[in-house]
Amino acid sequence: MANILVVDDELGIRDLLSEILNDEGHSVELAENAAQARSARAAGEFDLVLLDIWMPDTDGVSLLKEWAAAGSLSMPVIMMSGHATIDTAVEATRIGAHAFLEKPITLQKLLKSVENALQRSLPPAAPPARPLAAAPASLSVAPRVLMPDSFSTPAAAHVQASHATTTPVPAPAETGPRQHQSFDLDRPLREARDGFEKAYFEFHLVQEGGSMTRVAEKTGLERTHLYRKLRQLGVDLGRAKRNLS
Repeated sequence: MANILVVDDELGIRDLLSEILNDEGHSVELAENAAQARSARAAGEFDLVLLDIWMPDTDGVSLLKEWAAAGSLSMPVIMMSGHATIDTAVEATRIGAHAFLEKPITLQKLLKSVENALQRSLPPAAPPARPLAAAPASLSVAPRVLMPDSFSTPAAAHVQASHATTTPVPAPAETGPRQHQSFDLDRPLREARDGFEKAYFEFHLVQEGGSMTRVAEKTGLERTHLYRKLRQLGVDLGRAKRNLS
């Protein structure tokens, strides 16, 4: 997916954002201050930067100005702060920030802002192919239909079509996460229910490519509740991602 740089001096916020974005399939690099952010930016390109405003060495707005002046603002930047004023947010947007998130950041706002910013960084779609010019009206071109040898005559085509409609097609062997699911019903209800729920969520994790957002939508659970449920059931998120096929 995307390569994202998270810059924040609070360890808890860095870890939380990293966990959420990794669960969404992104590659995340962390920086706890402007100096580390400069080094990371100089070492490689990023598809998106989440940048805290208030940091001890250099504030996020000043770092944003540096990147803009140096021509290094080639990626969208989302500013984050719990104490910024409207003037600060407006200034950051004027310099080139894509969006501003106020702390505490909700999951819905974070994921929506990241999605919008990454859409902006995608290359423009290729223009549609131009249709071929029609043959001049003065030319009389008979349509030519190419068919396999078995369709070379009307009679053969009729026989082949009849055979196709009457010959049963065997169903493909079932593969994927459904194939080996089985449940031991000779046990207490709670244990049987937990076993079913674990298999249920592991199945949907594989089906949705490991995306916690899509699993939450599919199963009808809020993201925070979903995280708690998976930990309670002992679902190994790393194993589920390794099992993707």
